[in-house]
Amino acid sequence: MDYLRTVVPSQLTAERGSNLVVINPGSANVRIGFAHQQVPFNVPHCVAWHLKGQDEGPRRTVQDQMLNTQATATQTREREKAYDIIASLLKIPFLDEEAASNSFPRKLGRVEGYAPHQSRSDTTFAWTNVMEKNPKLSVAIERSEHNAGEKDSLDSAGTRGKGPHTDECKFKEFIMGEEALKIPPTAPYCVRRPLRRGHFNISHHYSSQQVCEDLSAIWNWILVEKLKIQLADRNLYSAILVLPETFDSREIKEMLSIVLRDLRFSTAVVHQEGLAAAFGNGLSTACVVNIGAQVTSVICIEDGVALPSTNVNLPYGGEDISRCLLWIQQHHQTWPPVHTNPMNKPVDMLMLNKLKESYCQIREGEFDAVAVVNSFDQEHVASHKTRLSALNVPPMGLFYPTLFVPEEYPPPPRSWFQDNEDMLEETWHMEFPRRPDMPDSFYPSGNGGLNMWDYHIFPRRLKKDEKLGLAEAITNSILSTGRIDLQRKLFCSIQLIGGVASTSGLVAAVEDRVLHAIPSTEAIDTVEVLQSRSDPSFVPWKGGAGGLDKKRGPHWKWQKVQGFLFSPGSSNVLLQHPIVY
Repeated sequence: MDYLRTVVPSQLTAERGSNLVVINPGSANVRIGFAHQQVPFNVPHCVAWHLKGQDEGPRRTVQDQMLNTQATATQTREREKAYDIIASLLKIPFLDEEAASNSFPRKLGRVEGYAPHQSRSDTTFAWTNVMEKNPKLSVAIERSEHNAGEKDSLDSAGTRGKGPHTDECKFKEFIMGEEALKIPPTAPYCVRRPLRRGHFNISHHYSSQQVCEDLSAIWNWILVEKLKIQLADRNLYSAILVLPETFDSREIKEMLSIVLRDLRFSTAVVHQEGLAAAFGNGLSTACVVNIGAQVTSVICIEDGVALPSTNVNLPYGGEDISRCLLWIQQHHQTWPPVHTNPMNKPVDMLMLNKLKESYCQIREGEFDAVAVVNSFDQEHVASHKTRLSALNVPPMGLFYPTLFVPEEYPPPPRSWFQDNEDMLEETWHMEFPRRPDMPDSFYPSGNGGLNMWDYHIFPRRLKKDEKLGLAEAITNSILSTGRIDLQRKLFCSIQLIGGVASTSGLVAAVEDRVLHAIPSTEAIDTVEVLQSRSDPSFVPWKGGAGGLDKKRGPHWKWQKVQGFLFSPGSSNVLLQHPIVY
């Protein structure tokens, strides 16, 4: 126990090497892998459970399918206004002008059997096989056929062709990852996403117990199927949880309980996603902008320490760009006359994400492209060759978020997040290192509780604003540090991570719009986005893994890190020691 209280992450990495697993959960995907791997396994964060007793008829459901996704009249006006502002900047026709001025036929017609490789994006998916052999019946049939005579065998073979032996197969109990998103609509399965918009997806229809069980099932499946770590051997491994700043204290506790109690890891270290991202690119000071699938987060790092007062979380991301892409095509009547519903049909969102990644970019001028889209109705898949228009508009919604109409979810019982037990209860009376540039009032003097990430007491966090654009969020985050020397350094050290960070033209757009968002009263005239050293989607995971490099070794050996080390307790998961060095 003394070892667990004093060990630091670099020491843990050096000693446990191949037995160290890094887990970086996100709303849409979870990245898991050994710390010594170059890249992790990137798996959609969802599971489809078989609905027993509902094997007949179109019983396919999604846990969130009852949500309201219709835009109100006010939202529609704001969306159309945002489109016209973006159109003016990009020098393309306004929303109503574009449809009227187009004389050429947009829709090129339906193409059955169109070769997917002819398109820049392969959006054709094969349905997931939801059946598996029934072990008991298969063994009984094999024994029967082995003991029967030649004549009886021929008779039974003829009988099998008529159907009685279809009982040899049964529905799979669960299906994980991308396969869960491609289940035929008629199959009796319920698709669940345990995380939504950076939080547990808890509602009156999805209990906290179900969320935790699904998280445990998904992570355990990846550990067994991808990393080949059986449950019996899990006590030989340690885990590093790289968690987004959006999670509440109780959510972090629950995930630690899953890792230590359910998945049976021996120890677990928790790191902030923004901090790990900086280390993943070899930086000690940076403004980290994480544009994920459903949430965009901004946080500033100074000398290897995250500044909690600079954290801004925005409720939009890559999936909102994909839905906006669909809205624009439907408005301009360039989308095939098919029913595409990314909220109730996960395979539709999968297709839209592929189209967004392949075609959307930020650039001036009219930008259209010919692509192949698919309709997934019942068990039939049809291909349509279509001209997509205004492909440079959707990603600009990051700067004008009213272009995105956020989907509505059943409100979670917020009382679930009211956690009176503080994770730092054993460290209330610890003497924290004091920085000379921070007044004494910023440090705790009593035994009041601290937020999970608040090692020091900073000014109140910036207020969350769903209509705050990315450029304003970055500017406000950096200016909230209050020091001109640090501000200048941060404006020249902006780091874009997340899947959307790979969008062509985004870097130049961020630099330009952030520069114009800085008030004229501030003595700052330079903004620079640093190039990522690796895939932006995996940078936080790589930083959580210690940024292992054959030449340099773990980044943790030469950079400051802050995190927490946990080990299993009696009944609760308690903090053993805060690591700040």
